[in-house]
Amino acid sequence: MTGTLFVINPNSSQTVTDGIATAIAPLQGMGAPIHCLTLAEGPPGIESQAQADETIAPMLRLAASLEPEAAGFVIACFGDPGVHALRDRTAKPVLGIQEAAVSTALTLGQRFGIIAILPASIPRHLRSFGAMGVLDRLAGDRALGLGVAELADPAITQTRLIDTGRALRDQNGAEVLILGCAGMARYRAVLEQMLQIPVIDPCQAAVAMALGRIALTQTHKPGA
Repeated sequence: MTGTLFVINPNSSQTVTDGIATAIAPLQGMGAPIHCLTLAEGPPGIESQAQADETIAPMLRLAASLEPEAAGFVIACFGDPGVHALRDRTAKPVLGIQEAAVSTALTLGQRFGIIAILPASIPRHLRSFGAMGVLDRLAGDRALGLGVAELADPAITQTRLIDTGRALRDQNGAEVLILGCAGMARYRAVLEQMLQIPVIDPCQAAVAMALGRIALTQTHKPGA
């Protein structure tokens, strides 16, 4: 496959997109070029199922416009809105960051923990994990109590991430942690250093997986 791997942020926050671009920078030059895009029609942050669902139609339109030059797509929202719909529309690799992060976590520890943004996010996660059949590997899912916009405050966010991650490790028995929002990308390194267990940034996990699929010309629609 030739072309660009497009990483689509379904919310309208350029700050979040910039953070994603920084997180995946180490993967640039390791195969297909990577380009991060912001969905202008999206909400400032995706914090509910309704907001996630509302991004699907404009995201599909954006992906369709990019199809001729695309080698693959990553949907950079921890809920994977529209991933299955986009897979119906293209034979090119389509990765969701939640699915990729969980798949990666299963190779790094027996039980994984999720750091969510808000308590309302947790039921969405549990529905997805149930569909994936991985609930028996889930140690726990704890919320920071911060919205997407509030994640931009490093002092508050870093403190809550460390406290929440420590609780997942010490109280829930998590052996690996997943950052449950694309807006947390900048905090992975410090959290891993403080807690001394693997921490997965979901955008990095999905982009790494997508680059492998592109390099191997592997698709969910072989022969299409």
